[in-house]
Amino acid sequence: MFGKNRHVDEPPIHVVPWTDAWEFAITDEERPAAGQRKRAALGVRAFRVPQGSGGQRVNAPCAFFPPQPSAAGGQRLYEDAEGTRPLCSLDEPQDVEGRRHYAVRDARGEGIGTIQRIAPLKHALKPTWRILQPGHPEIVSSAEWAKGGPKEMVQRGAGKLLLGVAQAVADMGAEGGDQPGKSRVLEWKAGDELVLTSEGDRRFLVRAAWLDRRLAFAYALLRTG
Repeated sequence: MFGKNRHVDEPPIHVVPWTDAWEFAITDEERPAAGQRKRAALGVRAFRVPQGSGGQRVNAPCAFFPPQPSAAGGQRLYEDAEGTRPLCSLDEPQDVEGRRHYAVRDARGEGIGTIQRIAPLKHALKPTWRILQPGHPEIVSSAEWAKGGPKEMVQRGAGKLLLGVAQAVADMGAEGGDQPGKSRVLEWKAGDELVLTSEGDRRFLVRAAWLDRRLAFAYALLRTG
């Protein structure tokens, strides 16, 4: 459906509803190299969900970047590759008590939450981030808690998450697609509840069913553009 070099005998990859995205990554890889496919099949850069296994594994899109990058559309995501159905957008930031607030809005322009960026202290190298979803405690990212990648996602608190699923997300882009280097793994908590696990700014594992995926998408959009 979206692939640039899909084999004629391979079925199209359908869009996954964003509400059903439990693990996703930003990548242009639709199908990894496997079997007779010597090179990864690429499509448009999007938020993609790993599905299937082995030679049947695909990375199905669930949210799309603007089809034509522009200053006006850079802070917006869509439900379709053509950019006809808005999914969510970010307002221009507002500085509030030393924090930079980015309001996140749905397709109708209604607020669904806020992403906060807190400038680093003198001894810190990077800013910290908060995700605010109405009706729930503030979601706070941890400091660096693992450096080894997907295995630590499982071994250090991913609970019932299967290693195979974590590896599927981590493998996105390993063959011919986007290839981010190994990054720190963070856990995001609301109080004592683990809500989200992320590796770098591109790979995410949702742990709490109540999390509005569009807020995770918006955070990733801010970090990666």
